Amino acid sequence: MKNIRLLIEYDGTNYHGWQRQKGHATLQEIIEDRLFRITGERAALISASRTDAGVHAIGQVASFKTNSHLEPLILRWALNATLPEDIRILNAEGTAEAFHPRYDALSKSYFYIISNTIFSSVFLYRYAWRVPYSLDLDEMKKAGDSLLGRHDFSAFRGAGCGAKSTVREITSLSIEKVSSIDFMTAKINGNFIKITVEANAFLRHMVRNILGTLVEIGRGEMTLNSVSEAIKLKDRKKTGPTAPAHGLFLEKVSYPDT
Repeated sequence: MKNIRLLIEYDGTNYHGWQRQKGHATLQEIIEDRLFRITGERAALISASRTDAGVHAIGQVASFKTNSHLEPLILRWALNATLPEDIRILNAEGTAEAFHPRYDALSKSYFYIISNTIFSSVFLYRYAWRVPYSLDLDEMKKAGDSLLGRHDFSAFRGAGCGAKSTVREITSLSIEKVSSIDFMTAKINGNFIKITVEANAFLRHMVRNILGTLVEIGRGEMTLNSVSEAIKLKDRKKTGPTAPAHGLFLEKVSYPDT
């Protein structure tokens, strides 16, 4: 039996997240269905990150085991020929039998786009959170710095999270102002903020809850002390709202061999 590793990108707008759910279209279900059509096998597709409904991915990693004699590149071609246009297999390769996309990952990196303006480009409404308030980036950066390192992130955990441990380590968190975004060979000018977060792992909704908190601090609705107090008290009520899913992208999953 072969273990096949996939690198996947997708626009999550039309899907109810990664994980298979009864009565909802999910990315796992659709890709597994296409694998069945191609190989005749009911493969269990395991992902590095179970992204939420509406979240996008540039570098999702998943793997499945198969007895099919088809080579990985042929499987990639066949999948891309049958998948919807908003899901694409960037790469397929054989990997070690014991490889596990989630447990073997060293870190995961997400980025989030905020359109900090009253009116935003029609081409970005699927991919950026429009925040029409003045934001203090210096205060947001200070808050981001306070989250670096190993902490109990219970205060940033979403409801329904089944993680056994709430301790995670954020290795980097950057906030940068961007004056334009390239799109279809054109530049869309505006006032954009890109926030990138990398950690060894994330709790459910953790990134989006951090983003919502940073925006509240940028607006002056919360203080820097609010973050340290929330972490200390492990109280979700002490942190900000959950940022919308559509501005979030899974950028990269790192492994010992990458």
